[in-house]
Amino acid sequence: MSLTDRTRSVLTQAIDVYRGTPYEPRLVAVRERLDAPLRVAIAGRVKAGKSTLLNALVGDRLAPTDAGECTRIVTWYEDGHTYRVMAWPNQGEPRQLRFDREDGAIEVDLGGLGVDDVAQLTVTWPSQALRTVTLIDTPGIGSLSERTAQRSWELLVPDDEETPADAVIYLMRHLHSNDVEFLRAFHDVEVSRPNPVNAIGVLSRADEIGVGRLDALASARRIAARLSGDANVRRLVQSVVPVAGLLAETATTLTEVEVAQLRRIGELPVREAEQLLLSADRFVKAMPELGLTSIEREALLSRFGMFGLRLSAALLRHSATATATDLSRELLDRSGLADLREILGSLFFERRDVLKSRSALLALADMTRSVPRPGSEAVAGAVEEIIASAHPFNELRVLSSVRAGWVTGKPAVVTELEQLIGGAGGAIHQRLRLSPDASAAELGAAANEALVRWQRRAENPLTAHEMAVAARVAVRSCEGMIASLARPR
Repeated sequence: MSLTDRTRSVLTQAIDVYRGTPYEPRLVAVRERLDAPLRVAIAGRVKAGKSTLLNALVGDRLAPTDAGECTRIVTWYEDGHTYRVMAWPNQGEPRQLRFDREDGAIEVDLGGLGVDDVAQLTVTWPSQALRTVTLIDTPGIGSLSERTAQRSWELLVPDDEETPADAVIYLMRHLHSNDVEFLRAFHDVEVSRPNPVNAIGVLSRADEIGVGRLDALASARRIAARLSGDANVRRLVQSVVPVAGLLAETATTLTEVEVAQLRRIGELPVREAEQLLLSADRFVKAMPELGLTSIEREALLSRFGMFGLRLSAALLRHSATATATDLSRELLDRSGLADLREILGSLFFERRDVLKSRSALLALADMTRSVPRPGSEAVAGAVEEIIASAHPFNELRVLSSVRAGWVTGKPAVVTELEQLIGGAGGAIHQRLRLSPDASAAELGAAANEALVRWQRRAENPLTAHEMAVAARVAVRSCEGMIASLARPR
């Protein structure tokens, strides 16, 4: 029986135990959540670029990026057959709200509701990107408004119930003390609690690190690599990825009109173009002969930023016939969004069943502990048995222990252990550190070699206890890979 089936079975058992109580609908909703898209929250400090990154991931300018009142409310973006915005008030029934789109972003009329009256908004939007993931846009940590900042804490670090998010993308411009405080609160070493295995760090607004220079992303990648290797950061997030969010959002929604306007800059002599793009003020006001109005220039500046303008001009200078599709592809490659999507795929989406089962088991553990009933003890025992015996959870537990520094050894050994148990992705070639096009024979040989190596380490009496326990989990991971490769395809 798969992990998802085992989780669904114990949820059904719990629903029978809590039948006729106010907790029955909650448990039914948790069971239904197993078949729903993965829920990923986007969190971070104020002005970190959360809504901009969300728009880039969706490929549509849905979330407002200004400082309007709706940015102070937790907002869910999910796929659906119709366009709709629902408000979930703190008191009273949900209600549908009127909305329109100005300059792409959705503008919601709260219909007389105050910001503090609304627990959350749900935006339903037909979208290919949202079919596999529901994105949750959260207010900024560290907001001047204490109530606004508290909304993110209540969503992701609730006191008395499970977090509704299966995973978190945490945006940071640098590692601030508030970031550490929040991520530590989100972190717990038990597999049934949130831990760094389901959190990814994003070095947001990466183009600003290099003050908009063309090599800004290279500088950001070096900083992100240094953060990813920092022991304190590794305890909080799986990895840190640099992303120029504004460039990514614009690249996914680029128009031919904007390309035509940018081409005018690219056609300037290099020296004149450099002078024009020295600063935002000069770009808006200098060279009236360029044929772009101040309104058009301000629109380009808000869409691209100085880094995006300089990069686009340079790219168009070397490709005079480039279309919006061509330029969009180039900008996306350079924004870091493709790298983030790849990491999300390997660390979140390939593990979606494990992450969703984990969220469900957390809900059950909390309920049986806080609201005991006749029969709930048996449910709690079944939950504990799944957590203790399911191999994917054992992998997550070891991975957390490695990141927390509890499992130690030679750096090369610890690195191999991390990869074998899925720390860099769940695919077999990722676990074995082989190329994606490695043959089945190459994968099988590498898995068998790893199995022998880690069996010896697990059985060696000189191996430290923590490493020996982790080695036995690695052995089971190797056996799983070998069994998977042996199955007919």
